[in-house]
Amino acid sequence: MRTIDNIKIIVYHGQDKDNPIVRKFRELKGKEFIECDESRTMDSAAARLKNAGVPSKEVVILKQYKGRIIRRCPGTPGMICCNYMIINTGFNCLYDCTYCFLNTYLNSYGIVQFINEGISMSELRALTAEKAAVRIGTGEFTDSLMLDQITGIGASLIRSASHYRNLFLELKTKSSNIEHLLSVPDKGNAVLAWSLNTERNIRLYEAGTAALDARIQAAAAACRAGYLVAFHFDPIIIYPDWEREYLDVLDRLFRAIDAEKAAWISLGCFRHSPGFKEAMHGASSGPSLTAGEMFPGPDGKFRYLKGIRIGVYHTMLDRIRSYGGTTFVYLCMESASVWRSVFGIEYKNSDELESAFGNHLKNYFIQ
Repeated sequence: MRTIDNIKIIVYHGQDKDNPIVRKFRELKGKEFIECDESRTMDSAAARLKNAGVPSKEVVILKQYKGRIIRRCPGTPGMICCNYMIINTGFNCLYDCTYCFLNTYLNSYGIVQFINEGISMSELRALTAEKAAVRIGTGEFTDSLMLDQITGIGASLIRSASHYRNLFLELKTKSSNIEHLLSVPDKGNAVLAWSLNTERNIRLYEAGTAALDARIQAAAAACRAGYLVAFHFDPIIIYPDWEREYLDVLDRLFRAIDAEKAAWISLGCFRHSPGFKEAMHGASSGPSLTAGEMFPGPDGKFRYLKGIRIGVYHTMLDRIRSYGGTTFVYLCMESASVWRSVFGIEYKNSDELESAFGNHLKNYFIQ
């Protein structure tokens, strides 16, 4: 698994050198530090490193985020989405997943870590004021925990979120980097979450990430420490032995964790934008992700045939439910008709799913 040890160069602006996060990075040993100013800008420093052939995954760029820290996940047109709230803490990732949508950002260089100090408590208060439960997390444009033992962002957010009984803070990762969070005293409804896949897919398409068993054991440790946990089977990639291997992952997972601690599980079949083939990189050996039959949907993304996806979801859902518990299982970026075929429920829009999700969390998981 790639860690902070794989980072060689850290770039920051001189005016931020006393920022708490920047200070923590500057204390690291064995790194090259590039301090920027008005004459040597962050962009020009990144461009020089890129032109010199320094790998993007070896560079961390520390900077202030100028936009809104908290915003709603945009979802995708014509699909039912869960109205997840995003906290922008960074952009790009230490890992190198072939299928990651961030690969389509061709001009992106370096792992960008935002150094804004905290989030607005008034904004959190407004988010939670009128809803049964709110899900918010940091893992949309980066991995929540890959460098978290350095930044301290995870523990800080957990403490802030613990003041709101109906706020579920999700930290999502493909790492096993949780030791520094196990002793956080006020966990509230914090959720440590893992993206899971079969060992075959991790080997082929998730370079630098933690092994499957390491992720599962980390999830078990999180349960023992008092955290809620969640899991994301997205993307589910179809290949000849997919069914046996995905069900094996579920069996290994539920043998290791406390099912009553699993707050939610998402399911989503592999899909890609029209420009994905050109942007795809990473695991070049082995079967191509785009070798199977895939067709454009209403949102322009290519997907497996609808009937195939429905069959996949039924298979996964049946095994999850066989383990009991009160886990909320949902589909990521699927149509209302697929929802109806899998669950016998048809949400007219994303707000209806958000409401059902929130009420479920309120009834079963608010502590």
